[in-house]
Amino acid sequence: MTAPEGTRPFRGGPSAGRGGDRRPARPPLDRPRRAAYEAVAAVHRDDAFANLVLPTILREEGLYGRDAAFATELTYGTLRHVGTLDAILSDAAGRDVARIDPPARDALRIGAYQLLHTRVPPHAAVSSTVDLVRSVAPGAAGFANAVLREVSTRDIDAWVAKLAPPMETDPVGHLALAYSHPQWIVRAFSEALGGDLGETARLLIEDNERPPVHLCARPGLIDPVELADSVGGAPGAFSPYAVYLPGGAPGDVPAVADGRAHVQDEGSQLVAAALADAPLDGPDGRWLDLCAGPGGKAGLLGALAAQRGARLTAVEVAEHRARLVSQATRGLPVTVLATDGREVGADPKLPEGHFDRVLVDAPCTGLGSLRRRPESRWRRQPSDLPPLTRLQRELLGAALRAVRPGGLVAYVTCSPHTVETHVTVTEAARRSGVAVDFVDARPLLPAGMPGLGDGPTVQLWPHRHGTDAMFLAVLRKG
Repeated sequence: MTAPEGTRPFRGGPSAGRGGDRRPARPPLDRPRRAAYEAVAAVHRDDAFANLVLPTILREEGLYGRDAAFATELTYGTLRHVGTLDAILSDAAGRDVARIDPPARDALRIGAYQLLHTRVPPHAAVSSTVDLVRSVAPGAAGFANAVLREVSTRDIDAWVAKLAPPMETDPVGHLALAYSHPQWIVRAFSEALGGDLGETARLLIEDNERPPVHLCARPGLIDPVELADSVGGAPGAFSPYAVYLPGGAPGDVPAVADGRAHVQDEGSQLVAAALADAPLDGPDGRWLDLCAGPGGKAGLLGALAAQRGARLTAVEVAEHRARLVSQATRGLPVTVLATDGREVGADPKLPEGHFDRVLVDAPCTGLGSLRRRPESRWRRQPSDLPPLTRLQRELLGAALRAVRPGGLVAYVTCSPHTVETHVTVTEAARRSGVAVDFVDARPLLPAGMPGLGDGPTVQLWPHRHGTDAMFLAVLRKG
């Protein structure tokens, strides 16, 4: 079998030396570490997404149970901490990490992660990584051994103390290196948190933790307590539909497989339910999800609509994502349209002033879900914001055209960046040309939720609520 591009198979064995000289056989490569390497390399080499490539790699390697869990920890941990790991590796190697051959660089990242963030004994972390480097970058094994031994001379706190700028003079730079986030993201988080650097640090720490899997028990189809009992989990802290999965593959849960439940962050459940539960005068049978892919919020709204005699129109511009929405809402009173949500008024299936409740789950930077998508923090750039915020304003403007007078629009983003939240929603409302009132969103969330701010909008946080950093604004059309 041909090795993946950028790698070479390990040629160990008694006759591996030049001229037939006999060398001691080396042990075969550690399969969990090799799986982690293949996933990390695919992310950096091919712009792959870890959550898509890793399950395939684990399946191909035949890894289950503890081995799969270890490979997963190495993959996601390395990707989350790669900014700090690269700074340490550059110092230990005496050269910029960008000058290290990519296969060796990814292997070294995994080795450094083991040394600094796991309980793997240092000798095992070094020797296994050197074996890995020998297989993917022949000739770099000695270099890798020297670099990792230098990494092992300090723990993570000592490395941060050596390399990070002082907190007193450069707090953003310090937090960025200490907690492995790009500086522009640290700055955006700090601004959204009112400049509280202590709370910003707590958010960054939470971003680097492995998040639990949240399930949504679809109302009318399965009781959340029943679902929690069936998976050995616990009901969610806030959403009445949430269940925390203690482990295992969500796809193996029977209720997920047959459509009575789906995987969805508790924060996403809360903002969708807030729109459904907001008081509304007049008719309430026509609901709209303007950016529905891949279908999580449409699934919850569709189940709620079924209980209330309503019908949901779910719009998704990308054909393949529209198919996912159709799959996610099968059996529910949902009509899926593969069209652009901005076509309200131009598309006869999206008439103006027609809908009672409208959800705009707008495309965004995704900075609120970095704990679930660790590679995203390194791919997103400030230059992504202008085209995204323009699209967000256009979609919210379309929603305000689609909703009837007196109807409700919920604007939602999985980002706390103030440009994508407060700036977008106020600017879109101003440009809409219609009277718009902000509804206080705080009473629409479960009683007793802490840290919801002064209203009328709500920002959820991983470190406050255990959810993704979802933003919610609810507007009523005059």
